[in-house]
Amino acid sequence: MTNCPLLSFLTTRKKKDREKVSDEELKRRVAEELALEQAKKESEDQKRLKQAKELDRERAAANEQLTRAILRERISSEEERAKAKHLARQLEEKDRVLKKQDAFYKEQLARLEERSSEFYKVTTEQYQKAADEVEAKFKRYESHPVCADLQAKILQCYRENTHQTLKCSSLATQYMHCVNHAKQSMLEKGG
Repeated sequence: MTNCPLLSFLTTRKKKDREKVSDEELKRRVAEELALEQAKKESEDQKRLKQAKELDRERAAANEQLTRAILRERISSEEERAKAKHLARQLEEKDRVLKKQDAFYKEQLARLEERSSEFYKVTTEQYQKAADEVEAKFKRYESHPVCADLQAKILQCYRENTHQTLKCSSLATQYMHCVNHAKQSMLEKGG
């Protein structure tokens, strides 16, 4: 085969053509592969971009909801603070009114106690004065039993002689004389 230059030329040429085709084919395949890679990369980039946009929308929505919630909370806490302030003012006003009423009633109570004390003092003085006047008008009368010893003897006699009371007549006569004599002496004294 070496003897045939034409054949050798053709073989070499075929070989070169095949190498050329193969280089071109290889370049075409590499270009296709690169184009596919590029398309895949662009597709992934599109997906990432789409996901990033979606994530941004979700973040924006979450931030808006959070902002609204914070705003609502601030408004609510401001309302509660204002309400607490209002209630504190009302409580202070009621406390002031109660202190004023307490002072008024304490003053009234002190006045009533003073009047009552004065009334008691005057009433006590008037009672004492009236009692002194009555005592001065009417002297106390001191009474002592008159003829007590004879009275006791008569009673004993009557007990001992329940059915014969005439036995006690001499004692009864003595007792009557004693009582009359006591009356007489009291009349003479002026009592």
